[in-house]
Amino acid sequence: MKETDLYPAIKTYLEAQGYEVKAEICACDVVGVRGDEPPVIVELKTGFTLPLLLQGVDRLAVSDRVYLAFAVGEVVAKNALWGKNKKQIKKLCRRLGLGLISVQINQSRDDFVEVHLDPVAYVPRKNKKRQGRLLREFELRVGDPNEGGVTRRTIITAYRQDALRCLNHLNHNGPTKLADLRAATGVMRASGILQNDHYGWFERVERGVYQLTAKGVTALEEFAGVLADLQV
Repeated sequence: MKETDLYPAIKTYLEAQGYEVKAEICACDVVGVRGDEPPVIVELKTGFTLPLLLQGVDRLAVSDRVYLAFAVGEVVAKNALWGKNKKQIKKLCRRLGLGLISVQINQSRDDFVEVHLDPVAYVPRKNKKRQGRLLREFELRVGDPNEGGVTRRTIITAYRQDALRCLNHLNHNGPTKLADLRAATGVMRASGILQNDHYGWFERVERGVYQLTAKGVTALEEFAGVLADLQV
């Protein structure tokens, strides 16, 4: 497939909406003009790629009505960039003020053009709830135990630090009541941590009393450095 294979479908689609359409005008793949409206510019690629995105951003200097058009199969491959990241790609294009069009090239029937997004000015809205979680985690986390870019599975969160405090106390004191554990460690959410047992470190001996599991003992060695930094 070539980029030019997408042109007839895009041209037909725009002409059906009353645009006069021409190709390759001043480095723009497709230009549509309708009356006194600003021109519509469409950049073409055989798949969604970074070069397509960069071309679209560059064309915003000419018009606010810029679309990125790319080819898709009848079944989108799961490992294709569009197949894996459709939601994120749409979000990115929306933030940039770019429109988004997919074109399905068919041999046995008419090509199918789908507009996923129209180019509109993006007005950012802050998510106060997420911002609050961000600042709370920043405040509760002791020190800076991670390196930027580590995998999510290995991140030392404030929650994990609290779980390690509980783990360390049980290691030194044996089976303990939740109330006593909370008082000794200062971990106010100790009940939830031990009852939910997200890491598999704790087990209930009797009502309100918990001890370490074998996995918890292993964690003491695995996170010895973190425990030392917590000065527990």
